Amino acid sequence: MAVDVDSILSDLKNNKYSPVYFLQGDEPFFIDQVSDYIEKNALDEAAKGFNQMVMYGKDVSINDVISNARRFPMMSERQVVIVKEAQNIKDINKEEGSKRLLEYIENPLPSTILVMCHKYKKIDQRKKLGKEIAKRSVFLNTKRMYDNQLPDWIKKYVYSIGYKINDEAVHLINNFIGNNLERISNELKKILINFKDENEIASEHVYRYIGVSKEYNVFELTKALANKNAVKANSIINYFAANPKDNSVIGVIAVLYLFFSRLMHVYYMDNKSEGNIASAFKIPFTAGRDFKIALNHYDLRKLESVISDLRNADMQAKGISASSLDEGQILKELIFRILH
Repeated sequence: MAVDVDSILSDLKNNKYSPVYFLQGDEPFFIDQVSDYIEKNALDEAAKGFNQMVMYGKDVSINDVISNARRFPMMSERQVVIVKEAQNIKDINKEEGSKRLLEYIENPLPSTILVMCHKYKKIDQRKKLGKEIAKRSVFLNTKRMYDNQLPDWIKKYVYSIGYKINDEAVHLINNFIGNNLERISNELKKILINFKDENEIASEHVYRYIGVSKEYNVFELTKALANKNAVKANSIINYFAANPKDNSVIGVIAVLYLFFSRLMHVYYMDNKSEGNIASAFKIPFTAGRDFKIALNHYDLRKLESVISDLRNADMQAKGISASSLDEGQILKELIFRILH
């Protein structure tokens, strides 16, 4: 049956395990969350040596997987078989392989926990195998998060590991890291390693432990552009150009595109108060103020031009559009066009 990651983890933490887990989709973080929990907690350390098997799709066939799943546990009530990168199993989409997997899904061994990690791809649910997997297994279909979902997810994730995080820190992490959940998780852990008596992540922790310059970052660049502060914007861009490894041009463009596309949305809002803007995008009140200020400097015609410039710069940075400019020059030209 199709379920969400939170309900799966809740059952696992209550020691409720099912015979088959099929984890698929575009967001590997959630797939890893479930499979890692099972790998670490379904068996005690003494039982893992005989009763836990981790396989990789490129190295096995469906027959290998089923043969291991049909073994009985040794001196344990259950065994665990985890197939990572299951989308790479050579015969998973072939007739014989699909038939063998279907037979097991329909009649799994109760003492086995089979976990199929099928990343970035989806089993065809128009076919019988896909339909039976969705019906008979614990079926997780993951999707990439939209940008407007990230702030709530960051708060919820931090709370789930026993801490709090304020809105400004959420906003910074969202802007600096984007929607890579694995990287967000790793950076948050980096902050928490340095915690002593604190229990709330604040903006100063983000600056101090994630390695982001407090003065030269994409968040400050956005504020400079909102204020049409050419001196500060160019100073930040020169810093980015001198430190390209720490400031991905594609990442910078993505954050600027998010800001100006939101500003376009604000332009058409009836209530343009700072509080309403902040509420609409789930951002801190101070960030809502940046949009209010930017409205004084960018009319609709200019906004349309900026959005076009950002798209062109993105294509140049990704090599889609021919360009003789390096990453630093692409950013410098982009900022010049935005400011003028």
